[in-house]
Amino acid sequence: MTFTLPDGLPPGRSEPPGSAAIWISNKLPADIESLWALLLEQQESTGLFPLLCWPGSPARSSLAEVDEMRLEPVLAAGFAEYRRQRLPFWSAPAPEEGPEGVEPWPHDPGPPFENWPGLAPPVAVATDTPSPARAAARTVAHLVNAGGHELKDCRLALVPARRSADLPALLEWSSEAPVPLVSALLRSWEERFGTQVVSACGNSLHVSVARPPRNLRDAELLACEHVLSTAASIVDDPPTPFPEYAAELVGRSDWWFWWD
Repeated sequence: MTFTLPDGLPPGRSEPPGSAAIWISNKLPADIESLWALLLEQQESTGLFPLLCWPGSPARSSLAEVDEMRLEPVLAAGFAEYRRQRLPFWSAPAPEEGPEGVEPWPHDPGPPFENWPGLAPPVAVATDTPSPARAAARTVAHLVNAGGHELKDCRLALVPARRSADLPALLEWSSEAPVPLVSALLRSWEERFGTQVVSACGNSLHVSVARPPRNLRDAELLACEHVLSTAASIVDDPPTPFPEYAAELVGRSDWWFWWD
């Protein structure tokens, strides 16, 4: 595979050396927000998507498992199993007070659905809706400015891809995550919510959201999809009751996933 690099990039190199798998910067560029927006504007002609990742992330070559994924049947089966495993905890009474000075583990009533409720509906583009590219650039700028342990050694990478959702499956990323399922979810979220994958560093995944849910009912449906990604950061770490997690998705312009 060969590709033409866009102009205006900071110093960097192909990785693995001598290949055309991905290009990666020597360090994070200073004006990452402007550069990110420019790279996404040029993506159609370059065939390259920007991504924050750790150096040394080799590329895969196949999306066959993602292409073959029948998302809704997989999620329906996953929800039935998830509910079977969690129902005893959801039905248990609220925990008694623990030792002095230690917050009690919050009781989680779980999702308000007995069966798989289906996918959250898509959010339409409004007059004040940012483009997915602009939303991604803002999220990247916020992540870099805020710092964070998992972003400490991240670099800017350019990855040959047809769409942002395929980036995790195109890299040797996070062996703990069910990558085909996650990429299938990302493809669906890209269509319904204007999401873009902006960072895949270590076991963490950051996603920008141009059109987040606007009401609690839709956010509850989306939260079920997040739960079935199997990420530990969804309701488990830190422990967050499902209703609280769902409520936080209303209007939220970035999502974070983390696997053990």
